[in-house]
Amino acid sequence: MPVPVRIPIGPASLDGDLSVPPGARALVLFAHGSGSSRHSPRNQFVARLLERRGLGTLLIDLLTPEEEARDRYTAELRFDIELLADRLVTVIDWLGAQPGTASLAIGLFGASTGGGAALAAAAARPAQVAAVVSRGGRPDLAGASLPHVKAPTLLVVGGDDEPVIALNHAAMRRMRAHATLEVVRGATHLFEEPGTLEQVAAHAADWFVKYCTAAVHQETMKQ
Repeated sequence: MPVPVRIPIGPASLDGDLSVPPGARALVLFAHGSGSSRHSPRNQFVARLLERRGLGTLLIDLLTPEEEARDRYTAELRFDIELLADRLVTVIDWLGAQPGTASLAIGLFGASTGGGAALAAAAARPAQVAAVVSRGGRPDLAGASLPHVKAPTLLVVGGDDEPVIALNHAAMRRMRAHATLEVVRGATHLFEEPGTLEQVAAHAADWFVKYCTAAVHQETMKQ
């Protein structure tokens, strides 16, 4: 069962739910999308599948309760990629300082605008982030950070989400890291169609197991 955690950011804190299965060698940090939270049923679904594959998960609210209340009316903070990426970096550093997670390879799973924030955070912490997956994401919002991402990146988009497909293609052209675009046929932006979210979760699990495990192996060989 996930354990509630509270991560300090200056005078405030971020609420999260942390789950580390026995024997886990990697942990996936979730960056939710526009107007969502750590309680997103889609991200919860993906997290549970990742845990069954032996991966730890941390679903985190990147805004404080006060900021979320304000954002519900203004919708300004959910598109503040610099702020969201900075929060993710804070969480990555926090994970690296905790005895139970310090040795785990880190993967980032971003949804919608969280995809852009995840890539910006990966560029800021290249030594810590082993892999990135974006679900229906806006990697283009990472802007100038894109060429600096070193982590292997999987971009998963719905086949019927044509504007976002184009934005993902444009972002890939700016990336130097290994990047793959996976199009789920018959899916729209939120992957609400039967069986489509299961495909997202399976692709994400395979990607994180492959690249996070490789990162752990490389680190072990250095020791």
